Amino acid sequence: MHFDQRTQAALRDVGLTTEELQAASEGVVERVAESAAALEEFFETNDVVYSDMDQAHSTAEFPEHTVEYCDLTTHAAEMRGWLRFSTWGVYVEDGRVLDDGTVELTLGPSVNDRVRFAPTRDAL
Repeated sequence: MHFDQRTQAALRDVGLTTEELQAASEGVVERVAESAAALEEFFETNDVVYSDMDQAHSTAEFPEHTVEYCDLTTHAAEMRGWLRFSTWGVYVEDGRVLDDGTVELTLGPSVNDRVRFAPTRDAL
C-alpha cells in the first residue's frame, strides 16, 4: 500500500476502511503513471521547449532547449527519470502537467529546482 503506517492510521481514524485505503492507494499509483506518460508525451511532441530555468550560460529570460528524450519510471507515488537535451541532461524527481499546457518538473543535481517547460516562450 502507498500510505505509510501513520497515514493509514489517520485515515482509518476518520473512517476509511482497509478497502477504501487500498482503492485510494491504487488511485495514487494510477495518477502518477498517467502523469509520467503525459510528461513523456509532452517532450516527445515538442522538439524544442522553453523554460523558466536560470542558466549561467544563457542571457535569455526563457532559455531554449532542444529535446532528445524524456524517460520516466514510476514506483507507487514516486516518479523519477532522465530528461536529455542536445548538449546536457538532468535527473527528474517529480513532475506534473499544468492546466495552461506547460509542465513542471523537479530537477535534481546540477539544477536542484522546480522548473516549468513550455512549447513556446509566450506560454511562460
